[in-house]
Amino acid sequence: MAIQLRIPKPSEKQRLFLEDRHSYVAYGGARGGGKSWSVRVKSVLLCITHPGIIIMIIRRTYPELRANHIEPLRKMLGRKFARYNDSKKEYAFNNGSTILFRYCASEKDMDNYQGTEADVIFIDEATQFDEKVFRMFVACLRGVNQFPKRVYLTCNPGGKGHAWVKRLFIDRRFKDDEDPNDYSFIQALVQDNDALMKSQPTYIKQLEALPPKLRDAWLYGRWDIFEGQFFEEFSDNPKGYEERVFTHVIPAFNPPKAWKRYRSFDFGYSKPFSCGWWAVDHHGVYYRILELYGCTDTPDEGVKWTVDKIFREIARIEREHPYLKGHTIEGVADPAIWEASHGPTIADAAAKEGIYFQKGDNKRIPGWMQMHYRMAFDEDGHPMMYIFDCCKGFIRTIPTLVYSEIKPEDLDTKQEDHIADETRYMCMLNPIAPRVSSTNPTPEYNPLDLWNDDKKDEYTFYRI
Repeated sequence: MAIQLRIPKPSEKQRLFLEDRHSYVAYGGARGGGKSWSVRVKSVLLCITHPGIIIMIIRRTYPELRANHIEPLRKMLGRKFARYNDSKKEYAFNNGSTILFRYCASEKDMDNYQGTEADVIFIDEATQFDEKVFRMFVACLRGVNQFPKRVYLTCNPGGKGHAWVKRLFIDRRFKDDEDPNDYSFIQALVQDNDALMKSQPTYIKQLEALPPKLRDAWLYGRWDIFEGQFFEEFSDNPKGYEERVFTHVIPAFNPPKAWKRYRSFDFGYSKPFSCGWWAVDHHGVYYRILELYGCTDTPDEGVKWTVDKIFREIARIEREHPYLKGHTIEGVADPAIWEASHGPTIADAAAKEGIYFQKGDNKRIPGWMQMHYRMAFDEDGHPMMYIFDCCKGFIRTIPTLVYSEIKPEDLDTKQEDHIADETRYMCMLNPIAPRVSSTNPTPEYNPLDLWNDDKKDEYTFYRI
């Protein structure tokens, strides 16, 4: 008599996850969507139906693995299909398939997995890991069998991995070596979890009682804002003013010649350098119109340009770019570029190319407050800072910054904060007072209406 495994009927979203065969599948997006159950069931079904495969389930800590997967699987499987080896932290199935349970609290833990091979990897709560760890685990996908290699992720908004998960699965902004057809996202909210709704009908009310940002992330699965976000004012809604949805990010245009131009700079070599160009209108509103961000395809990894190469490129852009050529550009930079232990300073290298800076005020907390003030929407729904949609580095990194656990008023300096630093220097050039803000503003006008049909001959619009 065949041994049968009884599995409760999945929800519709869980069924989609169980049947999805993309190379990279992300599931979840909110609390209570039945993510851990889906990981356990899919891993078991794969092991039973594909003899000899190796599956790896990953969480940040071993206690999380035990509570969310090992103990529930012991109850589910018993000894009929597989036996658990506690010393090896793995389930060995009767048909030769294996489930490995692995944790990764930091990059150092990755040293334990050198040489590990797997056919399928489940990364549970993927936003708790940074992209480097994700890529290192993906490198474990190898083997001699013919089973397709796959990665399944579960995720909620927030955490150190928020940005890369959002880029791949929510925004679907892919790099040249990433095939969009390989990626799938299944949004599951608490309302999709029938079992939870029956066993704990008050759970939605518990989520509704959370602080607004946490509620929006955990109940509604919003990825544009999350609890702990340092610049929680920042909005990059891709619909923008097309649907009168408020956003800081606007389409690029060639600013009027009468607007002053500025350059802000933060040096980096093994870490990225950042140069941002700004236009300032007659009301003192900042527009980030262009940027040069020295980052590789790996987040927070510098391109390792020499100082001479950096400033040659900055000078070339200022000579040639239609937003900048012909303008006198005032510069501000981290005072550290004037420091010298031996030989010329970084500021000296800039001056050789005709690039000049004044020393920026690098006081951190006042600088962050100035960014907060400028990003805040006033009672009419207008901020004092707009970002052109060509400034991809700003749009990618600023929303990911979170508070420091050591200094609550500061941001965590271990993050990719280089663009934030040079923006801070720019904001401290012309400090403003706090403004009356609106939490749900309705814009009175589209800022692009300032350049309407009767001015098209005067101002040229560019897309870069």
